[in-house]
Amino acid sequence: MFYPDSFKVSAPSDFEIEITRDFHAPRALVFDAFTKPELVRRWLLGPPGWTMPVCEIDLRPGGAYRYVWRKEGVKDMGMGGFFREIAAPRLLVATERFDDSWYPGDALDTTVFTEKGEITNVTVTVRYESKEARDTARRSGMEHGMAAGYNRLEELLAAEESGEKE
Repeated sequence: MFYPDSFKVSAPSDFEIEITRDFHAPRALVFDAFTKPELVRRWLLGPPGWTMPVCEIDLRPGGAYRYVWRKEGVKDMGMGGFFREIAAPRLLVATERFDDSWYPGDALDTTVFTEKGEITNVTVTVRYESKEARDTARRSGMEHGMAAGYNRLEELLAAEESGEKE
């Protein structure tokens, strides 16, 4: 069962963007899909045509992560940060900075995984350093790439649960 209509993007404060999405999968599996490089690189790709040649995750408080996305004819896009808090499989808190940032400053991402029956809700709250940064992120069209990635994640979760590999 797929839940693309549960994808929502809102701005709960002048400094935040909140993204929510439901997945028909156990919370532990969804958490793994956000934290294990072999899974992350299969879904966190945005619109079609992008790949993730670099996906490094040192999953511990103070540990770093690094992603680099690539698309033919487009400059590589890299970003990374450090984990501040990890409470598996319920919570991830990490900093975020793009190599060529399109918004000023850093951001802090708080990802909460809530399981209700067979559904896991993921809520990502991105806190920017300023309203200007938040507004720039909102204007970027980021939600289209996130929606595409989350749809891909849903397919990955279904395959992982059934024992199939993509």
